[in-house]
Parts: sequence; structure tokens; C-alpha cells
Amino acid sequence: MRQKTILTRRQFLRRGASLLGAAMVGPSIIPASALGKGGAVAPSERITMGFIGVGTQGGGHLLGGAWTYLTGGYAARKDVQVLAVCDVWRDRRESAQQRVNRHYAETYGKGNYRSCEAYVDFRNVLDRPDIDAVLIATPAHWHATMAILAVQAGKDIYCEKPTAVTVRESRAVLEAVRRYGRIYQAGTQQRSEYDGVFRRACEFVRSGRIGRLKEIYAYRDGGGIAWPKRFGPGLPVPEDLDWDLYLGPAPEIPYTGDTGPHPFDIGELNWGQHHYDVVQWATDSDATGPVELFVEDGRTNYRYANGVVVYGRPYPGEPIGGEGGAVFVGSEGRIAVDRNALVSYPSRIVREPLHPNEVHLYRSDSHSGNFLECVRTRKRPISDADIAHRSASALLLGGVVKQLQRPLRWDPAREEFSGDDEANRMLSIAQRAPWGA
Repeated sequence: MRQKTILTRRQFLRRGASLLGAAMVGPSIIPASALGKGGAVAPSERITMGFIGVGTQGGGHLLGGAWTYLTGGYAARKDVQVLAVCDVWRDRRESAQQRVNRHYAETYGKGNYRSCEAYVDFRNVLDRPDIDAVLIATPAHWHATMAILAVQAGKDIYCEKPTAVTVRESRAVLEAVRRYGRIYQAGTQQRSEYDGVFRRACEFVRSGRIGRLKEIYAYRDGGGIAWPKRFGPGLPVPEDLDWDLYLGPAPEIPYTGDTGPHPFDIGELNWGQHHYDVVQWATDSDATGPVELFVEDGRTNYRYANGVVVYGRPYPGEPIGGEGGAVFVGSEGRIAVDRNALVSYPSRIVREPLHPNEVHLYRSDSHSGNFLECVRTRKRPISDADIAHRSASALLLGGVVKQLQRPLRWDPAREEFSGDDEANRMLSIAQRAPWGA
């Protein structure tokens, strides 16, 4: 949480003790929930949150749903108080507001309980000094801009993937998070969820269980974004939609009827960061990236400084890897992992438990729980802005080579293509004023 003056339960009672003699003229009854008793968390100890984007993904985070791994969502957590929801669609935000307030009314036994406000403009959420953190689950072209404005407003952030839609945007998010000292958790939840299969796969690879790592099959291509070059007459804009706020940094184009999360994507911008996040983790590359990129059979590929080659396609004949995963090929075996399974060839590689002297990585068993813990403690989250920037960059660099269709050399320290002005221009994209990272 932001540093602010908060009286905890103990501080309140200690300060109040000196005033009891003068103030007590009759018995006072304080609900147990207000004091954090009976399993409740005192209001002063709850993390206050706003949710920006409450469609399928954001609504799932808020109230529970697929890929959110928490029954009832953040609203059901006793250590969270949802104060705001925001969406460009009126029915979405009003429905979310009503469901949150109804849940709190039932939880605290107050029929008229009202905690959550609904907004169309996310800046109204960021302007509220009583909100500690925001969860961003908007269309992808908004992620970086909103994240930067949020940290400038003093908010901690959980942001859905992709972290950004260009490498320069991603870097700007990282620099803003560092400058303002905020907590940032990327929505690359595979580092925490799925019974730890991704963490264990990376530990086995980095511990040398498959010998010298030679190749990785990432299953997904590189990705990026491109604005429409031409557009004709638009459709009538629905009355309950703020189309201008939906577009944000995108060009001012007529209404198309598409208000989904990925209207401007190239390649695998949607799922790709999950896959390349696992690649980065397994290769111990959270602070760096590839050095060469090339296209083969229409798919993007990467070469790292240690000689490991990453192919943006499936491993031939291997069904495991397609859902967020990868196949790691070494000199002495192979490991395949995704959200459904962790397997190896030979099978003993993953059957034998990790030894104390092998590589043990950051462990989190709940991505949302890890985020909230780090908001309280100011510790580094498992998918922080540095890690998110590098995994997003790997994906986005693949989008550049996919468009240029020629080999490229990348300097991960300088974060630029070596001697290639054309490729470097594609590290950013023009954005509509006043938005843009």
C-alpha cells in the first residue's frame, strides 16, 4: 500500500484508551468485523483496489472466473476492499458495481451497503487517494499507457499481458515503475499457478537435468501491433459505449463493431508472452534477451548468447506445450510443459524430486496472493516489471522480424538492433495525443 497515515486496530485502541474516561457516558458496541475478529480483516488493514476493464478477463479477476484461480475473485478476499470499477461499456461497469456492492452487503449484513463506485474514465479511478492498487484488464493497446499513469498517481499495479505492444512502451513502463517505486505484477500467472509445473520445469532445465540446453520450441510466433492503414465508413456507435476512450492511443478510426481486447494484433500478441516468459525463466534470461532473430518456414526464431536456439513453433509430434508452454531439448533428454502436464524423456528426469544442491527458483503458489503480499511488504513480486519487460520484449522482437522477414541482430544491453534503422523504428509506434507511453 502507499505510505499514508492509517490507524491500525492496535493504534486506534491505544490512542482511544486515554480518552475513555472523558468520552464514555454509556456502553459502546463495535462490530467484531470492524476490529478484525472472527476471521475478518479490519478495514484499515485491507488493500483498497480499483478495477480498470471488467469484461471477461477483468470481470473474472474481480468476481471469479476462468484463469483467475480464486473463487469469487478479489471481491471475495477478506484482505481486499474493492472501491471502484471502470469500463467503457456502461452495462459492464454498472453490473460489476452492483455485484460488488451486493456481495459486500451480504457479507457485512448491511442491506444498503455501498462501497464500490463505477466510472467510465479510468483517470477518475487514479485520482482517488483512497485506492492503493489497480488491476488493468483492458484492450492490449492501453496496457502500457494506463500502467504509467497509474504509477505516476501512486498506485501499485497488476496488469494483464501483454505488458506493452512495443518494446519502447515496455521499457517506459519499467522506468516509470522504478522511478515511482511502485509494485508491478504482470499477468504471467504461470510462474505461480498450475501446481508449480512451470517453475519445476525451469528448475530441472537450469539444474542440468537434460544436459546442455540446445533448443527450445516455444509453440507460439512473435507478435506485435499495427494500426489500420485504411478504413471506410463506420457503424453507429452504441449509446452505452465510449468509443473514444476505447481507442485511447489508437488512431481516431470509425466504430468497427470490434471492442475486443486485441483488435490491432499481429501474430501471437495475445498468448505469446506466456510462452516467452517460460523461455526467459528457463534460460536464466530475466535480465537479458536474444541476440539474433530470423524467420524460418514463416515462423519467428531466436538465438541467445549461450547458443540456445528458440523456435516459435511446436516440437514435432509433442502434444504438450501448446497451452502456455514449451519443449526444452538438451544433450541428455527433453522436457515438455504446459498448463496440462509436465513430462520428460526419459521420464525419470521429472520424477526425481529436486535436490537441495540444485537450482531453486522464486516460489509463489498464488499470483494474486503474491501481488497482495508484495503490496503490503514492498518485496519484489514474482513477475515484476523487469521480468515482464524482458519477456514482453522477446515476444515483440519476434513481431518485428515477422514483419521485416529478414535476419536481425539485437543488442539486449542497449536494447536496439545493431546498425538497422528500419528495424529500430519499429520498436515504437505513433500514438494519438494526449495518450501514449
